[in-house]
Amino acid sequence: MKRIAVAALAYWAGGLALGFLLGPVRVLWVAPRLGEFGAVAAELPVMLAAGWGWARVVLGRAAVVDARGAWLVGAGAFILLLTSECVLAAVLFGRLPDQWAADLLLPAGLLGLAGQLLWALLPGWAWRHGTPDRLG
Repeated sequence: MKRIAVAALAYWAGGLALGFLLGPVRVLWVAPRLGEFGAVAAELPVMLAAGWGWARVVLGRAAVVDARGAWLVGAGAFILLLTSECVLAAVLFGRLPDQWAADLLLPAGLLGLAGQLLWALLPGWAWRHGTPDRLG
C-alpha cells in the first residue's frame, strides 16, 4: 500500500505542478480572449495529455503491479487534488470551501471537474495499456 500512496503523491504533485504553470497562462492570457469556459476547454487537452504520460512514468517507477493499484493511484491523487485546490483557494484567494465548491457548479467549474475526473482515471487506463516497464 505504501507504493500506491507514494505513486498517488507523485501523480498528484505532477498534476498540481503543471496546473501551477498553466494556470496563470489560462487566467491572464487565454481567458480574456476565450472566456473562462473557453480557457478551461483549451487547457484540458494539455493537462490530459501530460497526465497520460506522467501516469505511465509514475506507474512504471512505482512498479504498480495490478490494475487495482493503478486505479487507487488515480483515486488518491484525485482526493489530494481536490483537497489542495480547496486549501489553495482559501489561502491564495480568500475563498471559503463553500464558495470554492459553488464555483465547481458553474459551467467552467463543471468542465474543469470533468477534466479532473478523467485525469484521475488515467493511471488505471495507462496500466491497462502498459506502463513503460511493461512495454518492452
